Amino acid sequence: MRELVVITGMSGSGKSVALSALEDAGYYCIDNLPPELLLPSLTLERNQQISRMAIVIDVRSAASLPLVPPILQNVRDQGVNVRVLFLDASTDALVRRFSETRRKHPLAADADAHGDDALVQIILRERGLMGALRDMSLVIDTSLTRSAELQSQLKQILRLGPGHLVLIFQSFSYKRGIPRDADYVFDVRMLPNPHYDPALRPLTGLDAPVAEFLAREPLVHVMQHDVTAFLHKWLPQHAQNHRSYVSVAIGCTGGQHRSVYLVEQLAEQFAQEEWQTLRRHREIERRANAAARQS
Repeated sequence: MRELVVITGMSGSGKSVALSALEDAGYYCIDNLPPELLLPSLTLERNQQISRMAIVIDVRSAASLPLVPPILQNVRDQGVNVRVLFLDASTDALVRRFSETRRKHPLAADADAHGDDALVQIILRERGLMGALRDMSLVIDTSLTRSAELQSQLKQILRLGPGHLVLIFQSFSYKRGIPRDADYVFDVRMLPNPHYDPALRPLTGLDAPVAEFLAREPLVHVMQHDVTAFLHKWLPQHAQNHRSYVSVAIGCTGGQHRSVYLVEQLAEQFAQEEWQTLRRHREIERRANAAARQS
């Protein structure tokens, strides 16, 4: 066994989609594995020469969740590369999904499963139970993410080599909310906005004319310098604490021009400094997926 991916997170956040994506990628997958059976399962799969395994551990094993961190450390001590992915979503999104699917929440007893207010209380209870696992994981916010987008994100993550801290730079629109998975959030709405130039308005920060516009603005360079200096100061501390991922969110009004440009610049800069980097553009990806569904 050389790699173990642990999928955990909130009920209704997309864990079954994630597990299916890993199965398609060639992982041996087990859903709802009790933590007590993790080490025996690894021994069995090692004997069968299975090198990549993915499991789901979630609130269905509520009583055993405190066992998970020390068990995973034991697995790491055996030389296995362990990745822990925590899928999260806003409470409103989770309530909507349970209402649409008419599924029962795993923590809901028959008597307390009625109505959105009761469901909100159950979700808050689940957040408390899952807090320790969330703190040790790469958090993926699926509040605004469809199945195909989540599968694409997972493929990007799985392509990265093990053993080094990964920087995830993502752009977003404040109109649609701050990503729940962000470790650091930088607001760039005070920077000059290409939106007010009619020729640049339909373009994005990925397009050369917008990039050239922003590259000419001194404040943009100041912002990039300040974010870079902040990350240079604190990323070594994350690495020393054995963090696997740090997510840096850059937000502007529409998530189309300024935030996109700065994500590209920062990701390129840190990649040149030999950090492993991923880049995401939430609003651009959302519009591209919507256009693909309509075509």
